[in-house]
Amino acid sequence: MRWISLVIIGLGGLAVLLSLGTWQVKRLDWKTDMLAEIEAAIDAPATELPDNPYPAQKYLPVEARGTISGEPLRVLISTVELGPAYRLIAPFDTGTRRVMVDLGAAPVAAEIALPTTPLTVTGNLHWPDEVDGYTPEPDLSENIWFARDVPAMAQALETEPTLIVARSLAPGIEGLTPLPVSTAGIPNDHLQYAITWFSIAVLWAGMTALLAWRMAKRTI
Repeated sequence: MRWISLVIIGLGGLAVLLSLGTWQVKRLDWKTDMLAEIEAAIDAPATELPDNPYPAQKYLPVEARGTISGEPLRVLISTVELGPAYRLIAPFDTGTRRVMVDLGAAPVAAEIALPTTPLTVTGNLHWPDEVDGYTPEPDLSENIWFARDVPAMAQALETEPTLIVARSLAPGIEGLTPLPVSTAGIPNDHLQYAITWFSIAVLWAGMTALLAWRMAKRTI
């Protein structure tokens, strides 16, 4: 009876652990393909700004020409290169519509002079998913935001809820570091998960074999 229980528990546990590792390998393949598709979409040739952009067009490369038409919102961030910094989200008037442009970031102490002359913005449409239950409300009196919330920012800037994250500006703006859309913030930890499950499976098999050896030794 003890041998039957050992076989059931040992092989059953091993099968579960191996299946979890295999599932993570399949998820790794899926995630890798997905990231490749997103990167291809981000790097595709820029098109004109669509008439009615919607979230399914996230990552669409676009080019727009216009002028910055008001004071930007400041979104507090931190990067390895800049340390504490502000993303500048500015209203952008194309002549026929007002949208928002994420111009890039500057250190919190920097004074950035935004141009009043026309700019050509090349970048990607984006609807960042940065707001959750722990995100503080923006400090409107100090013009400090803690996440990019497209509908709320559009309301504050009196623009349509369309955000272009700049990849390049022509002419450039001195003191600003572009933070273009990329896949860097999309986690892909499935390889580590797979290694973890397969490692546990090896340990499980070893412990099962050790227990079986001890049981066999007692019966000799």
